[in-house]
Amino acid sequence: MRCRGTSRAPSVAIVRILVTGGAGFIGSHLVEALVAAGERVRVLDALDPAVHRARPSREDLPADLVVGDVRSAATVESALDGVDAVCHLAAKVGHGVDLDDLPAYAGHNDLGTAVLLAAMARRGVRRLVLASSMVVYGEGAYRCETHGRVRPDPRDDADLRAGRYEPACPGCGLPLEPTLVHEDAPLDPRSVYAATKVAQEHLAAVWAAASGGSVVALRYHNVYGPRMPRDTPYAGVASIFRSALERGEAPQVHEDGAQLRDFVHVRDVARATALALSPRAGEPGRLRALNIGSGEPRTVGEMAWALSRAYGGPDPVVTGRYRAADVRHVTASSGLARDVLGYQPTVGFTDGLTDFARAPLRV
Repeated sequence: MRCRGTSRAPSVAIVRILVTGGAGFIGSHLVEALVAAGERVRVLDALDPAVHRARPSREDLPADLVVGDVRSAATVESALDGVDAVCHLAAKVGHGVDLDDLPAYAGHNDLGTAVLLAAMARRGVRRLVLASSMVVYGEGAYRCETHGRVRPDPRDDADLRAGRYEPACPGCGLPLEPTLVHEDAPLDPRSVYAATKVAQEHLAAVWAAASGGSVVALRYHNVYGPRMPRDTPYAGVASIFRSALERGEAPQVHEDGAQLRDFVHVRDVARATALALSPRAGEPGRLRALNIGSGEPRTVGEMAWALSRAYGGPDPVVTGRYRAADVRHVTASSGLARDVLGYQPTVGFTDGLTDFARAPLRV
């Protein structure tokens, strides 16, 4: 039903929503989607100089902005004033550089989440949408012809050096067939970042059980699109490739380029996150996890070639290099998100990468 005298479609419920990390890549798109739906939004963001060179203008971020660290209890308490629901996106992301990054990841992601949850409990805020990640699964789902569904062991460094990238069945050593990951798959973090995302989910689940609150943990797959940060040790592969093209360089593809991923456009991710704010999406006292992907598994090599063609830059180079924490294949089933949220991706692979090829990156 449309309100008389306005052309704006009403949202599910007009509330004040706090978006932590709302000035960032995904957060800024989410804020735009919420404001366009008529929601009243507040953003809490530290505006880390490594990500933000300047304070965003009102045009760039159409919401109340509180500049502060989610690890500060006083700052979070103030930001929660009048809030009915929280979207928690503030986090340190990406692979990082090395194990020296451990304290920073644990501090930003896990301590920050704990501070937020404690403040929400004190304030009586009972709805949380948590930005989780597909990295919590480690390797994706696999099937062996002989043993059925199996979980491969971490890949051996000697195999990777020899160019043997595909994981083998731990029972018989035969090649495995990658399949779609569902939310009931075991959690098996294989990087520092992944471990902190699992810890965030566990902290949120404990908070929900103790407070009666609801958590919808959205396990985003490989998100790309406008406003991605430029090439840093913490950037995603799409940003790394796009940054190389902008410098006139060929994208450097690790391994043999056949790694399967689910590349999902940031506008679809923002819409899914907004849908997860509905009171119907969560269950009091529980955490509900949902995969958010595009439903179009593609290889990293395919993505590099499509982006190079759309940009008009050099052809990708397959290097054979690898990173120890990388997994081979991980692609999602977003069927549960469709059933619970009504989520359907709208931006296709070709259209999304064509748009991304010329969209501005965050400087």
